Amino acid sequence: MTGTGMTAADGGTWSIGELAGRAGVTVKTVRYYSDRGLLPEAGRSGGGHRRYGPGALVRLREIRSLRALGLGVAEVARALEDDGRLAQVVAGELRGVARERAALAWREASLRLLAECDGAERAELLPLLGASALPPDGDALVRFWRRSLPVRLPAPLVARVLDEVVPVPPDDPSPGQVRAFARLGALVSDPGPGLAPGPPLRGERYRPAVLYEGLGEAYDLAGAEVRAGRPPAGRGTLDCFAGAYAAALGERDSPAFRRRLVEVLAREETGVMARYWKLVVPLLPADRPALGLLHHHLTEALAGI
Repeated sequence: MTGTGMTAADGGTWSIGELAGRAGVTVKTVRYYSDRGLLPEAGRSGGGHRRYGPGALVRLREIRSLRALGLGVAEVARALEDDGRLAQVVAGELRGVARERAALAWREASLRLLAECDGAERAELLPLLGASALPPDGDALVRFWRRSLPVRLPAPLVARVLDEVVPVPPDDPSPGQVRAFARLGALVSDPGPGLAPGPPLRGERYRPAVLYEGLGEAYDLAGAEVRAGRPPAGRGTLDCFAGAYAAALGERDSPAFRRRLVEVLAREETGVMARYWKLVVPLLPADRPALGLLHHHLTEALAGI
C-alpha cells in the first residue's frame, strides 16, 4: 500500500513521513512520541513500517498543544489517559504556575528593595535575602513558636495558635514586606540566649489548653474593639483576659491575682517578641490586629486597673 493519493479520512493510513507533514512536525518528533506510547499506530506495512490513522493526527495535535502549554512528556502521557486525568494534570500545572508567579513577584520585590535602600541597609539585607527561598516559607517561624508552646498543648490547638502567629507570605509582596520577612527569618533563626518566647505560666496546676483557649476568646474581643476604633481595654475583655490565666491555674480572679499576673506578664515580654510583632504587622491584612500587640495592650490595660 502506498500513501499516494490516499488519506486517512478515506479509510487509509499514513506513513510516518506523511503524518509528520500533515501535522507540521519532523519525522523525528513523530517517532519520539510514538516510541513513548503517546501516539497510536494503526498497524505496520508489509515492510514493517509504521502506519498511522486519523486518530494519530488528532492525538499529535493534542500532544503539541499540551507541550506548548509547558507540560512535560510524563505529564502529557498522564493527561491523555482520560478527561478526568487531564483535569487533574491541568490543576497541578495551575498550582505550579501560581508558585512560579509568586516566586517571580518575590524576586521583583526583592530587587526593588535593594534598588531603593541605601548602602548600609543593602549590605545588611543581601545575606538575609540570599538565605531564604523565593517565596519564603514559614518553617523557621513555626519552629520558633513550637519551641515556646507547652508540650501538653493538644495538636489542634497548636495548629490554631500557629495559624494566628505565623504570617503567610503574600503572593504579590511589596519591598517593605520582603524586608519584614527577611528580618523575621533572621530574628527567629538566632533570637539570642533566653530571648525566645517561653511558656507563659508554669506550675503543677497549670492547664495550658485552658489558658490558650481563654486567650483566644480574649484576643477575639480585643480585636473587635480595635476594629471598632476603640482601645482593647473594655471591662469584659480584661475580665476574659485575666480569667483565662486564673482558670488555667485553678485560681480565683481577684485584684490580688491580677497584681501578681501583671508582674508575671511583665517578665514574659522580651525585646525579641516586641520586634517580632513589629515586623509581623506589615504582613497582616489591614483589618487583622497582630495578637502580640493585642496582648501587649491588654497587659498594659490590666496594669492600669
